[in-house]
Amino acid sequence: MIMIMRDPISRLFEDARCVALGPNDTLFQTGARVAEMYRIRSGRVVLRRHTASGSVLIVQTATAGMILAEASAYSDRYHCEAVAVAASTRVEALPKARFRAALGADLALAEAWAAMLARGVQAARFKAEVRSLPKVSGRLDAWLDAGNTLPEKGRLQEVAAELSVTREALYRELARRRSGKLPR
Repeated sequence: MIMIMRDPISRLFEDARCVALGPNDTLFQTGARVAEMYRIRSGRVVLRRHTASGSVLIVQTATAGMILAEASAYSDRYHCEAVAVAASTRVEALPKARFRAALGADLALAEAWAAMLARGVQAARFKAEVRSLPKVSGRLDAWLDAGNTLPEKGRLQEVAAELSVTREALYRELARRRSGKLPR
């Protein structure tokens, strides 16, 4: 019999409470007290922050196997809101105190957690690089070059939020590409 080793973080969540969410259900709101750590079992959850100007920034898109709002392990309150964007989203919830105690008691778990956080920093830096590009075309090219693909119809606004552009600007860029028109 072949034994498949699960990573230490996945094992930590094996007996976690399961939360079922539908599309647009909110898991937590900005300013809420952090009581639990969350891991996505299935579906998709976005962390989004509302700016003073009324824009919405997607700061994380978490899918199956990912920890949601990693920094909340070291915070008293959430700095953004978490909203399910897929049908049949299931999230594992583990008390924050239990999560932190496990990190302190298990070196392999702490190292896996540190490595995951480092990858998160790399992803955040990439996202900042993409968003710093002056043109929508450059942002979209960089995002696609990183191995991302355009989603099915109806989800392009998520890409626009990821790129920090209006959906109308993204739609114009996609239409330009489909028509074969060169940039001016």
